[in-house]
Amino acid sequence: MAAIKNIDIRKGMVFVAEDGSLLQCLDRDLNTPGNWRAILQLKVRNLKTGSITQNRVRPDDKVELAYLETREMQYSYREGEDLIFMDTETFDQMPLKAEFIGDQVGFLRENDVVKVVVYEGKPMTIELPATVELKVIETEPGIKGATAAAQYKPATVETGIKIDVPSFISAGDIIKIDTAEGKYLARASK
Repeated sequence: MAAIKNIDIRKGMVFVAEDGSLLQCLDRDLNTPGNWRAILQLKVRNLKTGSITQNRVRPDDKVELAYLETREMQYSYREGEDLIFMDTETFDQMPLKAEFIGDQVGFLRENDVVKVVVYEGKPMTIELPATVELKVIETEPGIKGATAAAQYKPATVETGIKIDVPSFISAGDIIKIDTAEGKYLARASK
């Protein structure tokens, strides 16, 4: 790892805090009031907990820069509470706990490719594609002529999650879903 001064930290950089946790810089503010010492404020996100804090640090103190590796991995199958991912380059398999992936499990199908951010051999986060296309398995029938106002109804997709969809969507349709918010975007072209 390389040591850098706090003043050299830029937005997006990931560094190791004194307690060993990984912090990502979201924003920085350097204030140099006249002939006083410079004051550096860093807005950082803890990559493990997700919490965001504002830290006041000395510009000349040093921190260790963290080298994160992003690997493309293909979701292979589920084994109990573990989801098995395969590295697309080395074909190594990596089990990840379902609780580590969280609510994003509902957007994963077998053979889907995701990006896994790894630090020192340990997975830190998982990045899904911005949108996914999933097949609607079950939903209520639409009401004819109900197009005056946007009406939504619940639908269950092939991975088991429920999404609110417009009334014209029926079972068997393939829909495009925003993975960040878990919302319906459009009907996918057939």
